[in-house]
Amino acid sequence: MQHVPPISDAVSHPRTAIPADARAVLTINLEALRANWATINRISAAAECAGVIKADAYGLGLEEIATALRDEGCKTFFVATLAEARRLRAIDPSIVIYVLDGLLLGAAAHYAGFDLRPCLGSIEEISEWAEFCHQKGQRLRAAIHLDTGINRLGLPAADVDILAASPELLSKFRCSLMMSHLACADEPAHPKNRAQRAMFEKLRVKLPPAPASLANSAGTFLGPDFQYDLVRPGIALFGGRAFVGEANPMQWVVELKARILQVRDVAEGDSVGYGASYRCDRPTRVATIACGYADGFLRAISRVDRSAGAVGFIGPHAVPVIGRVSMDLITLDVTGVPAALAHRGAWVEVLGSRTTIDDLTDRAGTIGYELLTRLGRRVHRVYVDGA
Repeated sequence: MQHVPPISDAVSHPRTAIPADARAVLTINLEALRANWATINRISAAAECAGVIKADAYGLGLEEIATALRDEGCKTFFVATLAEARRLRAIDPSIVIYVLDGLLLGAAAHYAGFDLRPCLGSIEEISEWAEFCHQKGQRLRAAIHLDTGINRLGLPAADVDILAASPELLSKFRCSLMMSHLACADEPAHPKNRAQRAMFEKLRVKLPPAPASLANSAGTFLGPDFQYDLVRPGIALFGGRAFVGEANPMQWVVELKARILQVRDVAEGDSVGYGASYRCDRPTRVATIACGYADGFLRAISRVDRSAGAVGFIGPHAVPVIGRVSMDLITLDVTGVPAALAHRGAWVEVLGSRTTIDDLTDRAGTIGYELLTRLGRRVHRVYVDGA
């Protein structure tokens, strides 16, 4: 694996000045991002490695992330919405852009006008796109999305049979990709993975030949049988875990630091935070930092007793979260940290290589996608690049 240095401490050694009113800083390592894409590109072998950058590139900034991936060699991108696709097109006129939402009713001209490819997932969408292409006198490109068992978007088997019997529809546009989506790829041994692959094979042979795509981040690691012509990594690009319970080979891309607003001494037996749910069992120094669930830090990570919970770091010192995570604030036990480090205005790393998003979401009973996409709404972003 390509070695990537740890995320630069952009707060302590800024390449871009941190404004005085920044209450929290999200540092995004573009070098690590590109290294992750390169790693997946090697694993996918002959299959093209695309980039899934929906939800504002998982909350990290669509324009910056797309530019870094393009510069590394990524040529095909997937987004969820038409608005995201139009932002992406403004970056580069040459990249291929697929819209996972499919074709919005009556909006075909908005796709064609920006050279965007809808992922068509129903007979109605296919019919509308075919008619639009016929009226324009152009065989525009689109993906056909087959449902192989996730039961969200995509043509079910019965509709594939209808489409196969309607060659006049398929003749009016170019199917540039035949795709489906795995439901359980993060569990490699799950029988649904093989079942979906078998269904994908069964359905796609009924339609004219086209490049095929089945694998998301985790699906790419299932091997060549799942990689086909194009793989669609998303969370793994940003360092998230692809498999449940497995070692993560990806470099972590993000680090979140928040300012200490106040440090106080709390007596033994006194409570901290809403609900008085956490009581100090010894004299405790408590630091309150400028980060909360409005910044994406999950309320479910709150700690109401002495059990193991989420921890931040002040330099080398681990500092546990205590009390409830509130909208704007988190309280930390900094009793063992020298006062020279734990003081008003100092920075606390609440997310990074030592406490990853997967660590936090495991404790909160959710997944890294949820937390990652919530970050960055009101924190100051800094992009660092070893290159």
